[in-house]
Amino acid sequence: MDRNLSHYRRASTRREFFTRAGSGLAGIALAHMLHEDGLLAASASAVDPLAPKPPHHPPTAKSIIWLFMEGGPSHVDLFDPKPKLKELQGQPIPESMRPKFTAMPGTSKNGLMPSKRTFKQYGQSGIWVSDWYPNVAQHVDDMTVIRSCWTDGINHLGGVTEMNSGSILSGRPCLGAWVNYGLGSANRNLPSFVVMLDDRDPIGGAKQWSAGFLPASYQGTQFRQGDTPLLHLKPPAGMTDSEQRNELALLKRLNEIWSEDKQEDSELDARIRSYELAYKMQSAAPEAVDLSKESEATKKLYGLDEEETRAFGTNCLLARRLVERGVRFIELYCGSGSGWDAHENVETNHSKWCKASDKPIAGLLTDLKARGMLKDTLVVWGGEFGRTPFNEKGLGRDHNPWGFTIWMAGGGVKGGQYIGSTDEIGMYATERRMHVNDIHATMLWALGLDHLRVTYMHNGRAERPTVVGGEVNKDVFA
Repeated sequence: MDRNLSHYRRASTRREFFTRAGSGLAGIALAHMLHEDGLLAASASAVDPLAPKPPHHPPTAKSIIWLFMEGGPSHVDLFDPKPKLKELQGQPIPESMRPKFTAMPGTSKNGLMPSKRTFKQYGQSGIWVSDWYPNVAQHVDDMTVIRSCWTDGINHLGGVTEMNSGSILSGRPCLGAWVNYGLGSANRNLPSFVVMLDDRDPIGGAKQWSAGFLPASYQGTQFRQGDTPLLHLKPPAGMTDSEQRNELALLKRLNEIWSEDKQEDSELDARIRSYELAYKMQSAAPEAVDLSKESEATKKLYGLDEEETRAFGTNCLLARRLVERGVRFIELYCGSGSGWDAHENVETNHSKWCKASDKPIAGLLTDLKARGMLKDTLVVWGGEFGRTPFNEKGLGRDHNPWGFTIWMAGGGVKGGQYIGSTDEIGMYATERRMHVNDIHATMLWALGLDHLRVTYMHNGRAERPTVVGGEVNKDVFA
């Protein structure tokens, strides 16, 4: 080999030495900047993945509580009254307003069906809410009601998956995992991303709080119903703290030896860290989920004294306690397993789930506000899609991904306003439309994260929470 090649020749002058050294320093600086922007991911074992990270801009909220009404609540029966439906009752949906997905059942043979609910205007803002949500209606002046949402998922699996991950396709990280990745943890003794269900798993199961292609440490932690929301927190009987600490240290060392040549295995690294988190949670978690410390008045506020509201009310109260302790992202399912899916009888179905959720949600908003926490907590309500203005099976409504409603409250949100609208029968979002990716970008913005800068290299591509779309709707904020 010719050792006189320029890239092997030693520097002969001081100027040449500093020229070469400067190029190396530029490379180091570039690597640092790429890592700061998430374009050069460090080995999961080299850094603490849940270490707190600075936001991109001053946040309007410290935490998010996402109230997920799984199954698809009917916007035309709850927050988006359509008088035109009464005028056109029983008539086929106008040709110009038929769903683009023409194979959808009911688009031709079933007639338009007006809501049987009574709508009233509430608050100083005069926002319309039906009699299914009388307690939630008392808080409209704290809400931005977005009536122009749309999604790509026409069935529950695709809809719930997209509402969590930004895509109808499985395998992407859910929004809570992106928050974990972007901001880290604010309380090292509790999970930073928590999911609570009622009595069933959601459609798609645990992938709805998966970290996807992100390191597994960012995935959500499920809290269960009952007296022990987190399992296996107590050490075996007779084991001392010192013995447990030694056992964990040995287990950690064995795992580290095993993973020395497996740097890409984030699952193993996540498991090592989960043992450490579980050890820390033995003191913090039991106190966080101990509702015996709450007054009877507070429990009644959330509906814990009524059978119909107890399950979701308990989860809402736990969410408030977790937010108090620094948990950043909490997702609460109401009707998990597509409970709100009202194909056969919307009146029977929604009466049940509105009863289950109305008082607990109102209690949560009341409690957060009374404690001065609503200003720092973004509360989001909605499902994976809405429901059609035409009937199905006589008294039910089909899925409607083309136009539906969500609302946001607290966390810097401008209260008492509408954003967007659907057409005169509630079929399509027409004005100021917001796709799921726009909703996610807006939620991340509230936490101080720019969705365009929350990136992670995967298969040679800089992936982000909003896939290839998403725009922050800053009109949401005051």
